[in-house]
Amino acid sequence: MATPPRLTPLLAQFDFARESLTECMVGLTDDEYLWEPAPGATELVGAGDWGRDRSLDDPEPAPFTTLAWRLGHLSETMAMRADYTIGKRSLTRTDYRFSGDAAGALAAFAAALDMVGRSTYPNGSDPHWPFIDVVWWENQELLHHRAEIALMRDLYRARHESNVG
Repeated sequence: MATPPRLTPLLAQFDFARESLTECMVGLTDDEYLWEPAPGATELVGAGDWGRDRSLDDPEPAPFTTLAWRLGHLSETMAMRADYTIGKRSLTRTDYRFSGDAAGALAAFAAALDMVGRSTYPNGSDPHWPFIDVVWWENQELLHHRAEIALMRDLYRARHESNVG
């Protein structure tokens, strides 16, 4: 099946953003992955021994989250959209298993990238959006969280370099 012409640039942009984020994560340590750049009230949600931070009562503005939250959020939403596209259409936020370490989070992110779109994922507008809009949404999620992750890695590095010597 040929890719519709309107979808081609969005898929290329998604691939570019994914590759850029993957390159940005080279050398990520567990300490950096779990670093809390600012205090905030959080609770863990998800399956298994680990979960992602979720702000209590969804305050405005939301707390400044960790790299663990950002990577987990990207992986979780992509995995759930894939489940509602080609899977059993049953995965929930409380079912998704988050990784407590950087290597596991990066592996989960890589595994979540295969399928986006044609989704009835219930925690978004997917059931009401055409496929191209779902791809657009995942693109903007990937792009803005990639920028946040890059900034946090710079802050982490600067914080630790200023404490040396």
